[in-house]
This record gives sequence, structure tokens and C-alpha cells, in this order.
Amino acid sequence: MMHELIAAIDLGSNSFRLQVGRIVNDQIYPLDGLKEAVRLAAGLSSNKILDAAAQQRGLAALQRFNERLRGFDADSVRAVATNTLRVAKNAPGFLVQAEAALGVPIEVIAGREEARLIYVGVAHTLPDPHRQQLVVDIGGGSTEFIIGKSFEPILLESLYMGCVSYSLQYFPDGKIDKRGLKDAEMAASRELQAIAHAYREVGWEVAVGSSGSAKALVEILEQNGLSDGGITREGMERLKAILLRAGSLDRLQLAGLKGDRLPVLLGGFAIMSAVFKEFGVERMVFSEGALRLGVLYDLLGRYHHHDLRDATVSAFVARYGVDRRQADEVANTAAHLFAGLVPESVHGEGAHPDLRYLRWAALLHEIGISVAHSSYHKHSAYILANADMPGFSRMDQGRLARLVLAHRGKLERVAALDPDSPDWLLILCLRLAAVIHRARDGRGVPPIQLRRDGRGFIVTAKEGWLKQLPLTAAAIDEEQRQWFSVGRSLVLHTHTGRTLAA
Repeated sequence: MMHELIAAIDLGSNSFRLQVGRIVNDQIYPLDGLKEAVRLAAGLSSNKILDAAAQQRGLAALQRFNERLRGFDADSVRAVATNTLRVAKNAPGFLVQAEAALGVPIEVIAGREEARLIYVGVAHTLPDPHRQQLVVDIGGGSTEFIIGKSFEPILLESLYMGCVSYSLQYFPDGKIDKRGLKDAEMAASRELQAIAHAYREVGWEVAVGSSGSAKALVEILEQNGLSDGGITREGMERLKAILLRAGSLDRLQLAGLKGDRLPVLLGGFAIMSAVFKEFGVERMVFSEGALRLGVLYDLLGRYHHHDLRDATVSAFVARYGVDRRQADEVANTAAHLFAGLVPESVHGEGAHPDLRYLRWAALLHEIGISVAHSSYHKHSAYILANADMPGFSRMDQGRLARLVLAHRGKLERVAALDPDSPDWLLILCLRLAAVIHRARDGRGVPPIQLRRDGRGFIVTAKEGWLKQLPLTAAAIDEEQRQWFSVGRSLVLHTHTGRTLAA
């Protein structure tokens, strides 16, 4: 029987990490995490012996983890060790002490297994795992490369280079010069050339970075205005110029650079630069998913072979006791109206991206009723903005919250929205669908169409249908006033073409 709480421990070459997750409807919601900057790889000598100081740092961290794991059953915890403990000749002796300190068996996993688990973790955080992804995970002692799609890896590789080992080898005194950076990048390029051709042949739609080095680079590039989002080739070049101007780590002043990341920054930077060059990457996004999350999902033993966000929305519908029939009615009518505004949304293989958000918002717009019926749209928006929603980024959640907040009441609360934002179309479709189905009578998709008219909109309804529904007609009349308040026209026509209101 699977337990509600599960835990993963990642004994990495730079950091030891503990992640506790909560299982709800076969989703894993991160509950608690601990990180210790052990820098195990820094204690690995040239003849592959792990020194006593590094061992002691590792054991002390594991003893602290042990306290957090008290009360967990053995089958709900999994600990894995990576590159440094793969290569250290005295690893067996250390592992005996490490298991005693942690209180849990530790598995030393192979490089490709590490890559597979990293991909499982990353895929469960990607908004659309059905796209083909290149995942790059720069660890302390090794770097993993995965191309995968739909939760299944296609190519897996692990190369013996990492941010700790490269920082020690090429920047031992923290000095930053062109020679050191070039030597480190060239060394990484030589490693990458063994796999780059095969990876570029298979190809990918989006490049994703995971783990500490990628996270640090994203934070530095974004917080210093060097990138407009994620890691970019141009941003890396601009950062390189700043590093060379500083000349040494102790003179480096960068927003977003954390103290525990400073000693391994240069090695991670050099490896990432080589990855961009050899793989021809222009832009890379960051994923919070990493080895420890992959271990949690592997422990759970279930893989979701569909968009994770759909599973999350379904879980929220169930958790908050949503009237599913009503939510489906609103979603179907909203989608029908959207097709009139964006005709291309009804064609193509997958659902139009904006249509997917509209459907999710329609399914979730009433979750706030579980808090209170009064102002429930505000409660719904708060939940969507702040809850853990696997697969959704914080930006995604903010968008859903905005749509749901605006589905009823005054439009003035979203008046600051960019006039060209596609969210205006989604808000209109959701508002009209909610108005039409207010009676909750299962009337189905109505004989009503929506189209654009410059910056405004025209609603065309079947005259006989609308005459039988005076409450709906009055609500649409109120909608016209709301849209006028934000500078947009909403005109109601009957099929005869006669204007009922303007």
C-alpha cells in the first residue's frame, strides 16, 4: 500500500537534497525540502579517493535528514547517490557510514539511470510534456543529457564533467581570465562532441535546464537584465564579459548570485557555454523538476501519459467538489464562443493553447464555492494563484487566476490588462458562458455566436431562443455596460439582423 507521504534523497556531487512529497490523486505535491551544500566532489582526489573532510560534511548532512525522516516507513523513502560516489574508490566504506547516519539504504545509480530519473522529474513539471524536449542537468561531477517526449526518454547520456570538478580544475584560485574560461569550455566541448551529432539528428522543440547551475544562471541573467527570460546565447555572452571584467570571484558583484553557488559558478558557466555552442542552443528554459522529483515519481510507480495540467485540473475539480456537469456546460459553451473569435482554434492536431486555458478556467471557476458562495470568484482566483498545481508555472497560475477573477462582476478589476492581450477574448467567452448557464438547467450549447468587430464584439443570438430567456437577455444587457466601462463595445444582434441594444 502506498503511503500518503513519500521522500527522496539525492546525494549529489555538489548538494545533498531531501524532498518530501504528498500524494493526492496520483499527483505528487512537494511538501518540504532540505538542501545541504556538501560539495562532495571537492573532496575527491586525483586518484579518486574521497577525503575525510568531505565524508564528514556528508555524514553530518545525512544525520540532519534522518531527523526529518522519522516516522516514515522504509518503503516510502528512496535515497540515490550520483557521480562522486560512482567513481570514488573508497565509496563502499563511506556508504556503510552514510546509511547508518541516514537510516535508509542508499542506491548508487548509473549515469543513464540518473538521466532517466532526471527526465521523469522534469517531465512532470513541464507545461506540455508532449513536445520533444532536450533536458540538460549540470551536476557537481557529471552532466546528464536527455531528449524525451511524453514522459518517455528517447536518448540518455551522462558525461563525466560537473560544476564542482570543473571549478576546481580550471579556476582553483577563483581567478577569471580568458585562458581559464577557454580551457574549461574547450574541455567541455571535447566531451560534448561525442554525443552532439546524435542529439542534433534526433532534434528537440525546446531546451530545458534543470538543477542548481541552470537555476543560478537563470537568476543571474534575469536579475541583472542580461536575458529577457531563461538562459540565452546573448545573455551568456554578456555575462562572460562581466566575469572577465571582474577578474576574480571575490570581486564579482551580481544580483541573484547566492553565496553557496559562488565556488562552483565558473565551472557551471563554462559547461553551459559549451552546451550552447555544440548543441546549437539559442534559448533554454528552467525546470524546477530534477533528480529528486523523478525519484519520487519512480517511487510512486505511476507515470502520467498525458498533459500533466489536465490531470491537475481534474484533481482540483474532484478535491473542491465542483459540479462537474455545470463546469462542462460552461466550458463547452465558452469553447463554442471562442471558435467564433478565433476560427483557427477548431482546426489542427492539438487544442489551441488559449482554448486550453479557457477550458481549464471554465472547469475551475467555481472551486471558490468550497470556501464561501459570496464572492466565490475571488476565492477561486486566490486558490489558483497560490495552490501547488503540478505542471503549471506560477505564470500559468496567475493567468488562470486572472481569468477566473474576471468571469463575473466588474471588469474594472482587470482594466490594467494589456489591451492586446488574448485574455480579453477568454474573459468575454467565460463571462457569457457563465451568464448563459446561470440557471444550471443543462440547456447545452445555445444558438448564439460571437465575432469580433474592430476592438469590440458582436453577439448574434436566435431571436426565439432569447425571447424565452428574459433573465439571460437582461444579463447580456448588463455585460454590454461592463464592456463599455473598459472601452470596448459589445453589440447584441438577433438572426434577423435587427439591433436589440447598442
